[in-house]
Parts: sequence; structure tokens; C-alpha cells
Amino acid sequence: MAQKITVPGIKAMKAGGEKITMLTAYDTPFARILDEAGVDILLVGDSVGSVVVGYPNTLPVTIEEMIYHTRAVAKGVTRALVVIDMPFMSYQISIEDAKRNAGRMIKESGAEAVKLEGGVKMKGVIKAITDIDIPVMGHIGLTPQSIHQMGGHKVQGKAEEQKRKIMEDALAVEEAGAFSVVMECIPTELATEITDRLSIPTIGIGAGIHCDGQVLVIHDVLGLMGNFRPKFVKSYIDLRAVISQAVENYMDEVRKGKFPTEEHSFHL
Repeated sequence: MAQKITVPGIKAMKAGGEKITMLTAYDTPFARILDEAGVDILLVGDSVGSVVVGYPNTLPVTIEEMIYHTRAVAKGVTRALVVIDMPFMSYQISIEDAKRNAGRMIKESGAEAVKLEGGVKMKGVIKAITDIDIPVMGHIGLTPQSIHQMGGHKVQGKAEEQKRKIMEDALAVEEAGAFSVVMECIPTELATEITDRLSIPTIGIGAGIHCDGQVLVIHDVLGLMGNFRPKFVKSYIDLRAVISQAVENYMDEVRKGKFPTEEHSFHL
């Protein structure tokens, strides 16, 4: 059996110059496939809201939904590190609330770390959660739970003031005790500078090639989202077309009486 990936192991990958791979997963079958393929980190993202459930964004996702999907993912994993997203308003109200919710999510889901959005403003929350020995992955740059404040899904860090703020966020996340940080939709140059300054791994999504690792939504990787394809996404197969063809073949055989055959039938 392959060696289990741990939080110290992820931190050691940066020190050793080894790139980190991370993908989202939301159920047992996908988790098992990704785990067996050797993905280092499986993120049960609150992106489940828009990718799987059909919400317009991540904001409606609940703690209960995150626990449900993470429990399913954890059942399919033997090697990868499983990280659960803390959804909107599960950590912003108070530090006590954040600790309670983080503890519940780890205890009930089978995840091994939590992820939350924000830098300087969330420094105290990150520290409080790590102080009770729950590993935290940070998330800076474009933070989807702040889309209304940001005016939508836009690249962050182009202006000098934004660049300074994102750098401060990155340093705050590290100082608070996070073991890694996701950087979303920021210029490559800024992401490179942050990666060089931090001792913890940076995991990019739309942040260029020089991050310590990369993350994508599995449905994007597999081409399941149709024509919706942000600039930072690369689809490695058009699985949507493959599935459509399989379904068409099934319907055609049913309608023509070609399925089921004797091979798929039972007799007395």
C-alpha cells in the first residue's frame, strides 16, 4: 500500500522541491479513483454547491452538506490527505464558533484538515483552530465566499494596493500556523513572489506555474461542465461527450429491443 499523505508530509514536499497535486472530490467513486491514481490532496470544496448541487455560487452551502460529502469522500481514500472546506458563515461570526464548527467537521466527516478563506482578517481564527491541533489550509486572492464584496469572480492583485494586501494576507496565514495556502486568480508574478517568501506550500488555481502545487475542480479536468471553462482551467478529456454518447447508445438499444440480451437476463 502507498504511504499515507500527512500534513507534515505536504510541508516536506515544498522543502524537497516536489510539486503537490490537489483535486476536488465530492463522493466515494471519484475519491477512490483519484486516490488510487496518486493525487496528494483531495479537497472537498464548497464548490460542491455550484458543481454538484446547482447553487448559483458557494454561499448557500451548509456545514451539514460539507460533512455529508466529505464523509463519502473519506470512505474512498486510503492515501490522500482529505481537506474539508469550512462553508460561508461557519467561521466568520466568532472564534469560539469557528473552533466548534471546525472540530465538528473534522470529527463527523473523516477529514484531516479544514480550509478557510481570508488572510489578515482571519489570522486570529486560523491561529485559534490550529491551537486546538486542527490543521488549517488557507485561501487568499479571489475568495469565492466574498464574491459580492469583490464584484464577482475577478483576478485579484493587479493594482499595487491589492498586491500589497494579498502579500500581507499570505504572510498572516503563515504566521497564524496554516500548513499551506491556496492562491486563486492572482498574477503569476505575485504568486511567484509569495511562494518564494513563504516557508509553507502554496497551491495555485489560476496563479501560474511557480506555485508549490496546483488544484483544479475534478469536473473541469474531466470536461464535464460543458462550454463553461475559465482561463485557468485545462480539461484533459471531454467526458461530457463520452457520457452523452454512452447514454445515446443505451437509449437506442432499449428502443430497438437490443438491450437487455440473454447475457444480461436471468431464468428459472
